[in-house]
Amino acid sequence: MFLVDQLKSTLPEHPKRDPQAPLALQGIRVVDLSHFLAGPFATMILADMGADVIKIEAPGKGDDFRYYPPIDPECSELGGAFIWTNRNKRSIALDLKSEAGLRVAKELIATADVVVENFSTGVVDRLGLGYAACSRLNDRLVYCSISAYGREGAFADRLGFDPIAQAETGYLDMNGYPDRDGVRSGAAVMDISTGAMASNAILGALMARYQTGKGQHVEVALFDTAFTMAGFAVTQSLLTGKVPGRHGNTSPDSSPSGLFHAKDKAFIINCGTTRLFQRVFEAIGRPDIANDPGFQARSDRLARRDELFAILEEAFGAEPLAYWVPRLRSAGVPIGVVRNVAEAIESPEVRDRRLLSRIPHPVLGWLPNVATPLRMSGTPVRNPVAAPSVGEHTDQILKEVLGYDESAIGQLKEAGALGQHHITATV
Repeated sequence: MFLVDQLKSTLPEHPKRDPQAPLALQGIRVVDLSHFLAGPFATMILADMGADVIKIEAPGKGDDFRYYPPIDPECSELGGAFIWTNRNKRSIALDLKSEAGLRVAKELIATADVVVENFSTGVVDRLGLGYAACSRLNDRLVYCSISAYGREGAFADRLGFDPIAQAETGYLDMNGYPDRDGVRSGAAVMDISTGAMASNAILGALMARYQTGKGQHVEVALFDTAFTMAGFAVTQSLLTGKVPGRHGNTSPDSSPSGLFHAKDKAFIINCGTTRLFQRVFEAIGRPDIANDPGFQARSDRLARRDELFAILEEAFGAEPLAYWVPRLRSAGVPIGVVRNVAEAIESPEVRDRRLLSRIPHPVLGWLPNVATPLRMSGTPVRNPVAAPSVGEHTDQILKEVLGYDESAIGQLKEAGALGQHHITATV
């Protein structure tokens, strides 16, 4: 098993929730037609809060995201990226191109509260599973479409992925250093934020349904979210007519904010106010700088950034990180140690926040789990269950949700509507 044996001694078992506590979305059923990242991340948020998320996948291979590395040879359909965004879901394998498979999907949608899809524009309509068709099956349905550029307009047919959205919204151009091209974020920040936006919109539509009794069509576009993620730089550009520059690890709005080097390791400080500026220079033993009238205005500190950075780099470089972290924190200066992901995994903050744990898996024994950031006192999130294999819950869903018996399930299998539980194929 990849990494599992090494991790077993370091990752704690996931803490159990109070079994008597209710779940925030208990009784809500979600039919998940989405794949890859933004849609599944949205539905995982709903699943963590207690929704019954039924992931419809193509028989055999399932969601292509299953095969993003690392891949365990003992369970090739559960790549590391897939298990991160598909916990707490049930999987049913249906061939939506078959009459029988499509019929089952419609039956599930008729029982659902939410449908989430992120196909290319026009695909669900051709399948007969677009919003108009599904709302006729269930007028209380909240139907969420996640797309690259929206379902209408001049760009509706364009494909789009996270780095494309970063590039086209100005986000990429804002990051990096001024003497070279902009730099994309290594993490899929646009996919993740689009998923978070979608889950928010779905929850809002569910709340509205309690007032109106009706569902609605919810739409979230990757491009729209990416433009929002450019942050207040958009408003600043509108007000000034200036294009935001690339400032590396410094801030265009405050100084001294940026990356500095202790004798042994790098760290970031952020001094967004005059008082924070004063604190950092008091902490290095330079009250003369802290109280210098020539540095009390933000504009003066920005104009003299190089001077301030030179003083700080010299001071910080004289002592190791272990000296500066407690000193700066006790002075009330926001400071963060620069870590790689492996160092973050081992950090005291991750341990203290219980962000990593191990959870059972029927084939591999157990898997690592990255906890949801949602903390809810009255309706704590559910105990995490590992991401399902393709079609793992097909028979269970057909029986429990739709009332099928063994004979009816057998007929579906003969019609080619259902896939096999176990597969060995990789892509």
